[in-house]
Amino acid sequence: MKLFSRERPLDSLFLVAVLLLVGIGIVMIYSTSSILAEETFQDPNFFLRRQLIAAALGLMVMYLAMHVNYEVYSKLTLPLLLLSLVLLVAVLIPGVSPIRGARRWLVWRGFSFQPSELAKLAMILYLAQSLIRKQDKIRRFKEGFLPYLLVSGVMIVLIFLEPDLGGALTLGLLVFLMLFAAGTRLSYLICAGLAASPVVFYLLASKEWRWKRVLAYLSPWDYAQDAGWQLVQSFLAFGRGGIRGAGLGDGLQKLFYLPDAHTDFIFSVVGEELGLIGVVAVVLLFGILITRGIQVSLRAASPFGTYLALGLMAMIALPALINMAVVMGLLPTKGLVLPFLSYGGSSLVINLLAAGIILNVSARSDS
Repeated sequence: MKLFSRERPLDSLFLVAVLLLVGIGIVMIYSTSSILAEETFQDPNFFLRRQLIAAALGLMVMYLAMHVNYEVYSKLTLPLLLLSLVLLVAVLIPGVSPIRGARRWLVWRGFSFQPSELAKLAMILYLAQSLIRKQDKIRRFKEGFLPYLLVSGVMIVLIFLEPDLGGALTLGLLVFLMLFAAGTRLSYLICAGLAASPVVFYLLASKEWRWKRVLAYLSPWDYAQDAGWQLVQSFLAFGRGGIRGAGLGDGLQKLFYLPDAHTDFIFSVVGEELGLIGVVAVVLLFGILITRGIQVSLRAASPFGTYLALGLMAMIALPALINMAVVMGLLPTKGLVLPFLSYGGSSLVINLLAAGIILNVSARSDS
């Protein structure tokens, strides 16, 4: 097995979609964050500069991943899985300063890293490698389902304790999707989902702020001054944008009306400043990304490549679909960023790494 291998041309359409999304993200981050950065740090370029650094690092990582034989990653599964678990525990250690009440980041010299992003990648590698070895046992509960439930369960609990219920649920969906694709009995998945439902409901109802988010989702205008504020401001942003938008940089909701405008709700500002045209463009780019990613997984030269590409594509697609649904009021508010567009170095670097691996799978495909 060669370390550096690229036998066929890369999937150029997938690559172009990724680069365009990153470019749109950088422009929108500057548009949404410059006033906030000036007010908070007396530097309008604060968030832009950090995102540019993350983008540069991510693009270098993606370029390297495009040329490294993806089969190499099967040997990194256990070290990455153990490292992820250690880092997920590390953020929960007393003494780690919480950010906005959550312990999701490890901070060093002004730079932060979110271990849950690495944990998703590690879980995908673990599943991709293990599902191949257990393909003949995948329909057995004790050997083909329970081990994955336990390993992923540990990670899901650690992520939830940060607390990050949205991230925990996303990882759970990712695991279930890969197990379903591998041929796990549907009855096992349904029973596990039914068993988890009361737990999720309890977790939502046990915290007043979580339950208010559910109520605000059901009737946002009744909670417009409280839990529904963010969602209502998102609606107003989309409404003001119309077809052609208010103009790049001319949005009003980012002026301290819409919280998290440069992170979780950046898609709302796209709708306000670039209008329906900008929204459709972003949706189409993600559509291209997801479609081509699925095609790459189906054409992979090995089962490991199939599971790896499918898992990595789901890692990008699930948060993207959930985020866009949330800001449009189709799902309750969750703290999930929009891949490639939202501010956040950890997410951007890991997603670009994932894109690079998918591109390498495409370059070694059967057709």
